[in-house]
Amino acid sequence: MPRYKLTVEYDGTPYAGWQRQENGHTVQAAIEQAIFKFCGESISLGAAGRTDSGVHASAQVAHVDLVKDWSSSKIREALNAHLVFAGETVSIINVELVSSQFDARFSATGRHYLYRIVNRRPPAPLEAYRAWWVKKPLDAEAMHAAAQRLIGTHDFTTFRATQCQSKSPVKTLDFLSVSRKGEIVEIRASARSFLHNQIRSFAGTLQEVGCGRWDADDVSAALEARDRQACGPVAPPHGLYLIGVDYPLTDGIAIPRAF
Repeated sequence: MPRYKLTVEYDGTPYAGWQRQENGHTVQAAIEQAIFKFCGESISLGAAGRTDSGVHASAQVAHVDLVKDWSSSKIREALNAHLVFAGETVSIINVELVSSQFDARFSATGRHYLYRIVNRRPPAPLEAYRAWWVKKPLDAEAMHAAAQRLIGTHDFTTFRATQCQSKSPVKTLDFLSVSRKGEIVEIRASARSFLHNQIRSFAGTLQEVGCGRWDADDVSAALEARDRQACGPVAPPHGLYLIGVDYPLTDGIAIPRAF
């Protein structure tokens, strides 16, 4: 059976997250329904990341095995036609034929996320479901300096949701930055994998630094506490975007970066 890699973009606002579930419509279910309407196959998609309700993606990656050897362009055009007809806020950006050894989740060597904050006094209606509105002025430089305390291999229990299913709280954070572009404060994070709510926990904690309520030493103390109660507020989901996934060469087939 040929295996296809799908690069997916979606507005997560109307969905109960990526993963299919009994209660609530999900991104995974939307795509699986489009595949069924396209070729009559009931399949289960694998994905690089199980984003939460309200979280967006510009480059989620999934894989699917189909019985027939379809052209990549045919799959992309057909799925998008069915998604548009169904009123879904999901788009298949690219489709590639890949090795049967490729797995969207387990083959990934890096994941990249963006968290957006609208930082201005007036409300931001055009960003209502696209970013976290914070009206108190934020010091992005102080936030960036504090963020560097989190880079490296650590026990991230403090920044881990209580319902996280990861076997270990120890992760290696490769990159974390905070920068300002006008009214927008951007937090970018990269790692091989993340804990549940880790980035939203980072964003809420760093916002405390930006407001002047915390400093970099407070962030270090929270990390070292290894206690969920030591975390700052968890930022809302609608500011978070999965923006890229890295893959290595797989069985001689170059899997290009989606980031």
